Amino acid sequence: MARFTLPRDIYYGSNAIASLTDLDYKKAFVVTGGSSMQRTGFLKKVEDALAAGGMQVQVFDGVEPDPSIETVMRGAQAMRDFEPDLIVALGGGSPMDAAKAMWVFYEYPEKTFEDIKNPFTMPKLRKKAHFAAIPSTSGTASEVTAFSVITDYKTLIKYPLADFEITPDIAILDTDIPLTMPKKLVAHTGMDALTHAIEAYVATARSGFSDPLAKQAIVDIFDSLVDSYNGDVEARGKMHIAQCLAGMAFSNALLGIAHSLAHKTGAMFELPHGLCNAILLPYVIQYNAKACQSRYADIARALGLPGGTDKQLTDALVRAIRELNEKLGIAPTYQANGVSEENLNKHADGIAKNATADPCTGSNPRPIDAANMKKVLLCAFYGVDVNF
Repeated sequence: MARFTLPRDIYYGSNAIASLTDLDYKKAFVVTGGSSMQRTGFLKKVEDALAAGGMQVQVFDGVEPDPSIETVMRGAQAMRDFEPDLIVALGGGSPMDAAKAMWVFYEYPEKTFEDIKNPFTMPKLRKKAHFAAIPSTSGTASEVTAFSVITDYKTLIKYPLADFEITPDIAILDTDIPLTMPKKLVAHTGMDALTHAIEAYVATARSGFSDPLAKQAIVDIFDSLVDSYNGDVEARGKMHIAQCLAGMAFSNALLGIAHSLAHKTGAMFELPHGLCNAILLPYVIQYNAKACQSRYADIARALGLPGGTDKQLTDALVRAIRELNEKLGIAPTYQANGVSEENLNKHADGIAKNATADPCTGSNPRPIDAANMKKVLLCAFYGVDVNF
């Protein structure tokens, strides 16, 4: 038996934040990141909408990029002190992911990170609070997913927590917010969304429910990402919806080794998650093509790419992704993004081992071991096509 889970409600469009006023809760705990949501006025809009709905509001800010276990535990303690019945996450993937993990420890203070880091081992939530998520970027789709990525800085490992319990109850896609994103963030988060959709379309847990969402997301991202990067207002809004479609797909179909390697290389090489996915995606497609070439060919056909055979279409898809990266100002390899050979050689074996054990590896369409994972990493470092 399989399962397909989404938020109960999705509010979307310009000024969708106003929907908070109509929610029936008493105390709202808002989790956000640095100063961007405050500087752009969206944090105040959230606070005002909640207050207009008769709620007491407390803000927990300063969640760092790639949130740490320590930040999660601090936030959970603040929740226990305030006792909210609504948790609101506002910002990029980091505050949303952090807030999800805080939620678990708010409701279960006796639990440890070790208790929940394995996939689908979380206890039942919603005994104390429900969860609303408001994304500020167009990529992670954490507002609709069963995932939260938390970093252990002692080991430099990112742990993708996975459980349908942490799927938000409410997602609010206010299309005014992504208009504030700088170009580099548009590029990185957009390629993260594209990787979500493509990996979901070929993942072993894909289904007739996830496939249409993934394919539509891929088409819409190819259609709008470059224009969004160049500041087009309509394209920004389209990307905000497209990344959400990708999130709904991968939250249920799961992902693959592009994300496994991105989780491990991002932490180790201090590179943004979306950038790592952008680098890895062409090489991962080449590796996986032996197991699911017809699926990649389906994607290429949906995009109108040239080719008469499945291999020709898959090759065209790889070229199209590389061309998209170039248009977004993304260098094609880890080496070109500033990672030294010395740093690679020092950590490659550990990255490969940890990526093989990553939860995303289990749903990759082609099996892989640490030796081949390292080969894929080396190809993405040097820019050598995968042919094994």
